[in-house]
Amino acid sequence: MKEETPLRRFVVDFLSSRLAVFGLALLSVVVFIAILAPWISPQNPYDLAKLDLLDSRLEPGGKYPLGTDGQGRDMLSAIFYGLRVSLIVGVSSGLIALTLGGLLGVLAAYVGGRFESILMRVVDIQLGFPAILVALILIAVLGKGVDKIIIALVCVQWAYYARTARSAALVERSKEYMEAARGLGLGRARIVLKHLLPNALPPLIVVGTVQVAHAIALEATLSFLGLGLPTTEPSLGLLIANGYEYLLSGKYWISMYPGVALLLTILSINLVGDQLRDQLNPRLSRA
Repeated sequence: MKEETPLRRFVVDFLSSRLAVFGLALLSVVVFIAILAPWISPQNPYDLAKLDLLDSRLEPGGKYPLGTDGQGRDMLSAIFYGLRVSLIVGVSSGLIALTLGGLLGVLAAYVGGRFESILMRVVDIQLGFPAILVALILIAVLGKGVDKIIIALVCVQWAYYARTARSAALVERSKEYMEAARGLGLGRARIVLKHLLPNALPPLIVVGTVQVAHAIALEATLSFLGLGLPTTEPSLGLLIANGYEYLLSGKYWISMYPGVALLLTILSINLVGDQLRDQLNPRLSRA
């Protein structure tokens, strides 16, 4: 009988949770739709040559399963494209913020002294402000656009990763393997990148799943307020905002279906993140 590897045990434990499996399956569907949106969408909802105002606000059914919005865009196609942008924004900002914040946090724990003190004070100050407020200020300065909102979200999120990485690295810094690495005369960069950072990754991955979902929700909020993406870009927040004025007239589908898509996307990421948190944190697993 083959010995069970840590990776195999991790996969088995993950698959033992029905909610986690449901979340992973739902997230896989969302990612699949987002990647293949240009090929599986019935219409390119942002190609003005393919839109017809005579089709505006058509009820669900027939040629348009989820109806159309005020510009005659097929809501199903618009949601597919909106999911694509939401995942690009969430994952890109999350990866960049994780890399930046993780490196700074680990370096602060290893170097200590004035650098650690100054960095942690900056982190404390930033985390003292609501994320939406910081994002609003940055968007007002940077302007609209996918690249601009990714930069704003990175500036909002890096502090969470820095604090988490520093806490994990402080625990690792006093362990025997770190003493051995220093005794062998390994350089600071090698110790930080090959020893401290990899051992600080598990809590960073858990924070990452939460922050990706948070970034998607934050982008949708900013776009709903008209401060995120321009109207020429697909966004679930913009779609919800476009249908808000029609709710009282019974045109519920313009806002409801994008809202459901946004809800399911965030739910799937959170379900996967909850299971990762339980497995990567032994104390939570025992509880």
